Amino acid sequence: MRVTRQQMERMIRYEDAEVIVVHKPPFLAVETRDPRQQDLVSLLINRRVSNGEAAFIGIVHRLDQPVEGLLVLAKTKETAASLSAGIRGGDFAKEYLAVVTGVTEESGTLIHTLKKDGKTNTSAVVPAGTAGGKEARLSYERLATADEKSLLRIRLDTGRHHQIRVQFAAIGHPLLGDKKYGDGSKDGRADSGPAGKAFAQTGQSLALCSCRLVFAHPRTGEIMEFETTPTGAGFEEWKESLG
Repeated sequence: MRVTRQQMERMIRYEDAEVIVVHKPPFLAVETRDPRQQDLVSLLINRRVSNGEAAFIGIVHRLDQPVEGLLVLAKTKETAASLSAGIRGGDFAKEYLAVVTGVTEESGTLIHTLKKDGKTNTSAVVPAGTAGGKEARLSYERLATADEKSLLRIRLDTGRHHQIRVQFAAIGHPLLGDKKYGDGSKDGRADSGPAGKAFAQTGQSLALCSCRLVFAHPRTGEIMEFETTPTGAGFEEWKESLG
């Protein structure tokens, strides 16, 4: 996708001298080494430079390229360090909306050990105690069901690589449109079923949105809270449930 300056401005939900909060659209990478591809950080840096500001944007958390939703980025190195410390200390709340295949329990907590494979850019559930494995925890609430799919609100307790995608695939409910963990391939990944496969084949975005962020402002200490509504195709049929 190509983002115009006007679209960039509409993505911004809050900005001051220390932080900037954006709603990243699906398919826009947070950061990429490919000079031919736009990414969020480069767009924001170019915007700051054109406004006569410093050419710095600090990443403190990420969203996968097909995932949309809220991100907070730092405008100074000191702010980046403060926000990162808040994440490590558990003073940073992140909630997501997701559509998964199948009908889940009404609510639950998922705890797995995940290990990242940097060569394939994937993560997998491994036995506890596995070298390189890290505990992943999340809780969820089912908001609605339709056509053998479930709309979930998810709260992350940890921030592991591809955590939501891997954990729900592991319990047989991969995310709608997730080609990487829910395509039913022969390597043992969960089968998303006909609905998920059909959706993924359309090239639509992954049905996952970072819908709520809560963090302490790095300078004032004020609790900052932001919410957004998904725009991706996977959420179109859930407009009534999302209000």
